[in-house]
Amino acid sequence: MQDTSAEGVDIFVCDFCAQPWREDRPMVEGHRGSLICANCLSIAYTEALHLKLGAPVGKDEKCVLCLEHGRDERHWRSPVRDEAIACLRCIKQSAGVLHKDPDIEWTKPTDPSLTE
Repeated sequence: MQDTSAEGVDIFVCDFCAQPWREDRPMVEGHRGSLICANCLSIAYTEALHLKLGAPVGKDEKCVLCLEHGRDERHWRSPVRDEAIACLRCIKQSAGVLHKDPDIEWTKPTDPSLTE
């Protein structure tokens, strides 16, 4: 998302936590400029894939990354911005993008049940 009241790179903010882009806060871009930061992606990946949290969304709600309405799968909803929702497919795709980027030190979160 863009914060039109900001200047410079601060106009680029995560749609899920509203934090601005920084060198140490990599982001993945979805459709029409939507953004998810690595921190939110880590939380979404852990909760949606490993912990199986989340539920399908209503027909009027849509994933902010792909803009598709009411996909019949788990979604992750931002705890900060209730309208910011990511579908399971976009979480997986975004994680793949960051995980494969050689310039970013980010890896897909491991299942927390395996570390206990």
